[in-house]
Amino acid sequence: MSKSITMGWDSFKRRLDPLMAGSKYDSDFLKDFYIPTYILNDETKSSDDPDPPKFPVLVFINSKSGGQLGGDLLQTYKTVLNEYQVFDVGKESPDKTLRRVYIRLEKLKKENDKFAANINERLRIIVAGGDGTAGWLLGVVCDLKLPHPPPIATVPLGTGNNLPFSFGWGKKNPGTDRNSVLSFLEQVKGAKEMEIDK
Repeated sequence: MSKSITMGWDSFKRRLDPLMAGSKYDSDFLKDFYIPTYILNDETKSSDDPDPPKFPVLVFINSKSGGQLGGDLLQTYKTVLNEYQVFDVGKESPDKTLRRVYIRLEKLKKENDKFAANINERLRIIVAGGDGTAGWLLGVVCDLKLPHPPPIATVPLGTGNNLPFSFGWGKKNPGTDRNSVLSFLEQVKGAKEMEIDK
């Protein structure tokens, strides 16, 4: 018998509460973005929250972008979200990751998992890196030909940062501390979707 490493929201919240002390955000703010582990990995199904997140995100970070910023940002996102929803594009390419995630979501939907179906509908992507990394992710999502492609927020982490600037995310490399990440997540929450290609 194998052991499950599923972390539900309640246990995740207990781990987060001390980290959020002194922040203008509380751990409940992060519930809108949190994806339970069972959604992302083929393991025992377990969600202790009947309400799916409003803005579930997958985060793709080029840890080599922006000097040390990419690696620092990767670690910060892994502390405020489920580490299984944060990916280093240098370790696994986004196309493999997204294919795996969408195959898993389809499997769960066929099993009538309404939580997974809602995640599939509401999924958003954050990509942190230079223009090459952002373009790579945009191309991967386009190539997947998804019926409901997820909107993508771009974190400027390169030298040019023309794509993030064009989409209204700014041109300046962000802070990598917890409050900067939480502030960016708040922007993602309030962002308006726009089509860039038909």
